[in-house]
Amino acid sequence: MVIVEADRMRERPQPETAPLIVHVVRQFLPNRGGLEDVVANLARQTVRHGYRVRVVTLDSLFTAPDDKLPPREDIDGIEVVRIPWSGSSRYPLAPKVFGHLADADLVHVHAIDFFFDALAWGRLLHRKPMIVTTHGGFFHTRKYAAIKKIWFRTLTRASALAYRRVVCCSASDLKQFSEIVPDSLLIENGADIGKFADTASRRARRRIVTIGRFSVNKRLDHLLDAMAELKTRNAEWHLDIVGAESDQNRADVEAAIEGRDLSGRVTLHVSPDNAAIRRIIADASLFASASEYEGFGLVALEAMSAGLLPVLNANDAFTTLAGRHPVITLADFTNPETAATGIEAAYQTLARQPDAVRAGLLDAARGYSWDIVAGRYIDLYRSLNVATADSI
Repeated sequence: MVIVEADRMRERPQPETAPLIVHVVRQFLPNRGGLEDVVANLARQTVRHGYRVRVVTLDSLFTAPDDKLPPREDIDGIEVVRIPWSGSSRYPLAPKVFGHLADADLVHVHAIDFFFDALAWGRLLHRKPMIVTTHGGFFHTRKYAAIKKIWFRTLTRASALAYRRVVCCSASDLKQFSEIVPDSLLIENGADIGKFADTASRRARRRIVTIGRFSVNKRLDHLLDAMAELKTRNAEWHLDIVGAESDQNRADVEAAIEGRDLSGRVTLHVSPDNAAIRRIIADASLFASASEYEGFGLVALEAMSAGLLPVLNANDAFTTLAGRHPVITLADFTNPETAATGIEAAYQTLARQPDAVRAGLLDAARGYSWDIVAGRYIDLYRSLNVATADSI
């Protein structure tokens, strides 16, 4: 989970003659998560480059489907349109999306879901040029893996033919999608490196932060197992779990904490605002994630921008990230003892050279600034003949 502030200064409204980019995404602000963060930051940047931006999204959050959100809203100069949906949160059906594309100069679809398929098969209805950003596809868990592979090689392959470009947001996505779309383009996600910038503790502390949705694939159980092992090694270790309810809720996580006798050693923070998260980070030195799957690993980059030293499960996305930034520690979180040893080793590294490690973390995070990443998307928009005076 990556949290986005929606109360920043509004951008200057663009003239009605400016090109309109319509982003289509299943969840958006006020929901909190990596996908929402990417779309919000990209939308803000494209507004600053002279585009008009509309986000078409669902009218309720998956965590509270009966609580309807306003049908229209302006957030930071972004026109947000919310439409009704039905079915499963894994494949929500929302055919009213077609009613909000008529004036679009480009439709930018995010993620491989109903919107991706429906807008592809309905392209003769809307006749709009489209691109899609993959955001990890639908392989976030191994559940139904065989069915997912068949779907990917048939329906997903066919739907992708309707898109001018398929944009992969990670090297692992590029490897996968190149199998069905050989000319897939890599534009890695940006990170909001200013949100928690340089806020971590100035001295090494045995305090860990993890940030993410309470989802099964985030494997909080494995992280808690590692914490139980750390508790036996040093009484100072403490873990702060920061996140929003998802397919696991507060009660599920509290039960997991209590079941390992970690009350007092683990603090749970459910949907805190950014100011509260900054205060939590200010007391910590390490970031940990036991996630078994990540589309890219945004939260680790935001942790690095704060000065938190990451210890990450060796999934594909985190392995790629660690390959570029050796300051990151990879660990096998399926083994509590191994994970605990990795966390302890990271702490010792930080304790020996706190200033050098912190400088390396902050420098590495700067390369993922949204100023840089949005520029790559602006270049793509221009290549599709969707440009403004500001972007030429």
